[in-house]
Amino acid sequence: MRRVFVPLLLMLIFEDSLQDPASKYSRINTSNYPLNPKTFTGTIESNASQLSNSSQTQPVINVSANVINHTAGIISTRIIPFAYILAILIGIPSNVFVLACLSGKKVLSSGILYFSLALSDLLLLFSLTFRVHYHLNNSDWIFGELACKLVTACFYGNIYCSIHAHMCISVMRYFAVVHPFLYRTMRKRFCAIWMSLTIWVVFSIAMAPEFVVQQSFHVSGQELVTCHDIQPYEEASYQALIPYRLSLICIGFVFPSLVIAFIYGSIIYHLNRSSQDWKRYIKASTLVFVIFLVCFAPCNLLLFAHYVKLYTQRQYELYAYYRVAVCLCSFHSCLDPFLSYLLTKTSTSQVKFRSFSSIPLKALSTI
Repeated sequence: MRRVFVPLLLMLIFEDSLQDPASKYSRINTSNYPLNPKTFTGTIESNASQLSNSSQTQPVINVSANVINHTAGIISTRIIPFAYILAILIGIPSNVFVLACLSGKKVLSSGILYFSLALSDLLLLFSLTFRVHYHLNNSDWIFGELACKLVTACFYGNIYCSIHAHMCISVMRYFAVVHPFLYRTMRKRFCAIWMSLTIWVVFSIAMAPEFVVQQSFHVSGQELVTCHDIQPYEEASYQALIPYRLSLICIGFVFPSLVIAFIYGSIIYHLNRSSQDWKRYIKASTLVFVIFLVCFAPCNLLLFAHYVKLYTQRQYELYAYYRVAVCLCSFHSCLDPFLSYLLTKTSTSQVKFRSFSSIPLKALSTI
């Protein structure tokens, strides 16, 4: 994963030197823009403007030259869509296969949670197909405002659904390993269904504010419509979104990450005390947790820092790095089926702990 992420960051750092001088997006008069432009923000120029390439009317937004360089540069129009295409080609077939396998037979409680995880990953990858077209089309959105809102909500909502599905799966494993007697008395299928439905309902409601504000804007002086990438944060309605999005990051990523870290630590600690050799499973669990952090932590931490700086200092430059880091989230969506298979192959049918070694428990193979 490092071999993918590091080159992306290097390309982003040197992006300005890779711009094509003849590009139509580079030929703009920068004298109309202030010095030290604030990246990925703008001011609304008029209420609406009829676009030549769409039947929709879009508000016109006035942006800096630096914003144009990022949204129409090589990172946005070539590197990011390539990463998305790679994730789509691997992730959609593998997650469809998981859904087909789980829907073809009566599944255990773990199957319900894995079904929810595969479904959220699949919806996330499907939303990326629209983003691929958007980036390859020089960051020009042609599908209209409603589609922009739906894709934005689907993208962020399913990222957090995936994270919480991982948390629920790890919670079930925690009870099976650390509290086996309680686990045997639990209504596991009912709990799995309840947790899955709760995740979907909560984050469906949480995405509602994204439908309230305008997401797509016609860039002033350009034949270009952006989707979600440029927003007028000087407006009161958009300023109100900043605390909401910070809260969403805390609920959607920070809290479940802390829970997952505690659970994996507890599971590894108890497996080390077991009378059986669980080294392979411990290594597999550690690998899954590390990949989880590598894929989700950079994106969410950069986004959190971006909104903090946006709210306190009115600075926006971190969003450029976030757009690269978000590619790692899509990689995790295509890796989930393989990581789940890895954990299944490294577990056996019974766990015996030193503290009650005479009581075998069918734990990991049913989670």
